[in-house]
Amino acid sequence: MNDIKEITSLLHDPSPSDMALISKAYDFAKKAHEGQDRKAGDPYFNHLFATAKNIAELGMGPTTISAGFLHDTIEDTKATAEQIENEFGKEILFLVEGVTKLGKIRYQGSARHNESLRKLFVAMSQDIRVLIIKLCDRLHNMQTLEHVAKEKQVRIATETLEIYAPIAYRLGIRKLNRELEDLAFKYVYPEEYKQVIDLLNQHKGTELEYLEKFNKSLKKELAKGEVTDFHTDFRIKGLYSLHKKLKRKELDIENVHDISALRVVVPNIADCYKVLGIIHSNWRPLPGRIKDYIAFPKPNGYRSLHTTIFTGDGGIIEVQIKTDEMYREAEYGITSHISYKQVQNDNSKKTKLTTNPNLQWVKQILPTMEKWNNDDPINLGKKIPKRSLNLEDVPSWVKDLVEYQKEAGDEFLDDIKTDFFEERIFVFTPKGDVIDLPKGSSIIDFAFAIHTDIGGHMAGAKVNGKFVTINTILKNGDRVEIETKKNAKPSVKWLEHCKTTMAKRRIIRAVETLKTK
Repeated sequence: MNDIKEITSLLHDPSPSDMALISKAYDFAKKAHEGQDRKAGDPYFNHLFATAKNIAELGMGPTTISAGFLHDTIEDTKATAEQIENEFGKEILFLVEGVTKLGKIRYQGSARHNESLRKLFVAMSQDIRVLIIKLCDRLHNMQTLEHVAKEKQVRIATETLEIYAPIAYRLGIRKLNRELEDLAFKYVYPEEYKQVIDLLNQHKGTELEYLEKFNKSLKKELAKGEVTDFHTDFRIKGLYSLHKKLKRKELDIENVHDISALRVVVPNIADCYKVLGIIHSNWRPLPGRIKDYIAFPKPNGYRSLHTTIFTGDGGIIEVQIKTDEMYREAEYGITSHISYKQVQNDNSKKTKLTTNPNLQWVKQILPTMEKWNNDDPINLGKKIPKRSLNLEDVPSWVKDLVEYQKEAGDEFLDDIKTDFFEERIFVFTPKGDVIDLPKGSSIIDFAFAIHTDIGGHMAGAKVNGKFVTINTILKNGDRVEIETKKNAKPSVKWLEHCKTTMAKRRIIRAVETLKTK
């Protein structure tokens, strides 16, 4: 039990120094927490081991894994920050203090909770690894939640469902997102959870029967089309994700066509489109169910081709087509890029960071450890790594969260749930850029999401080439063009047609400024 080989075996080509660092952190944490037990009666070290293993399973490196072992030592043992720095260096101390100083968040809508969330989001912008450790820590806490008092179960599960799971989704870490959602679902909505389980059990057999039959037929057609380098697997929709879709479909499971899906994984993008062509030449697709997330990736970096087809024998199946790289990104998101791969170049090895073009900002959010200063605006630690962070390379939602927390009031928690973590729509600018908005957003929200000046001088708008009123509610995939005039000004009436708190604040500020002139 708790064999360190379970973790080191997950590393890609670890060096002796990598192995030594993880072993040292393992031993240090085990000794520091000796004699401490959890609510279930098992040694506290089990939690640290599970957290470190979760981190390793996401593909993170030895530094982050070691910080995972040590993340509770300063808070819960006699170990000091100075000891951690002396034994493991400044970088690991920074990560450990980052997790420690976030504090134990209490989901009660209190000022303390809001302040903790502010620290969480600023920590995320400074070094994303702090957040990944926190997410992996939360995952194991959710996996052992049955040992916690009932009133605490609901509070912790609600916080997980409304804050941590959506963050994992926005970072593209679907593996974490699904697990956190499904673990929290049964505590927050126990009746609905049982209902979904029952419905799923009734349909699972039929779904798998259609999938297996279609999979055999597809393999034959791909062979005829000379596609031989591929593999397939099945995906069952997450329970909470299915619950949300069932609510939209008035609990009619017959209208949910992606309960399960067949994944086809191929070597390159050209093969993705070739496979799609073969499928559509042999099976009729459902209108409106063909989605090209390769040409237009989701803002969290997700790429794939999706199509839903009639099998011809009464079945309806969703097929997802992606490359190996896209599959890794879909499961591990940002964590698939915070790793260094060794590549052979002639007779020497060079190290490079491989990054999806839609996630170039990842390189900018990693710390550079050469220089340190004593600036500490959010009290995450005595020292913060100095880095040349180009905010233009960071996704807009991360930038917005960091700016947002500076001006938000007591409603911060409710506001971020609306502006950042509700169901999303993806709307296009005339140039094809993707703007990510909460469902129910209007053209006014879109204009202010582009830029405050555009929202403040909006005079009209077109959606899909047609003039519409600015209070029009946008739909997924709409192409929006904003017309501005120098003398145009926002009106208080616009507030009635806004979804996002960010747009509302900017309208109020602009109106108040006009009154003082």
